Amino acid sequence: MKEIDNFYLQLDEPNKSCLLALRDIILSQDQEISAEWKYNLPFFCYKGKMFCYLWIRPKTNQPYLGIVEGKYFDHPALLAEKRSRIKIMLFEPNEDLPIETIEMIIQQAINLYKSGQIKLRDKKR
Repeated sequence: MKEIDNFYLQLDEPNKSCLLALRDIILSQDQEISAEWKYNLPFFCYKGKMFCYLWIRPKTNQPYLGIVEGKYFDHPALLAEKRSRIKIMLFEPNEDLPIETIEMIIQQAINLYKSGQIKLRDKKR
């Protein structure tokens, strides 16, 4: 079993279902998105470049979505806290996910790469 799969399987409910649903939402946004295991947490890459990740806040046991280049856009659902680059979106795992908001934020993050604002690695020829 891959570490990334094991991560999800070891979680307790309701965080397990919440993060699995978030994973599916993220992966459905663009065919260029891949799920990877980096820094001991589930990361999502766009064309090989890290753009978001899932984690659980240790103090509150609250799942969240981290947007790697969150500093480039503002949304009331995103928190910077003490981070200079990453912004996070917290979730209540026993409540319905705000799917439209999540999809909008993921699309904004992807557009940073598509627009060239965040440079993608050149493919080797």
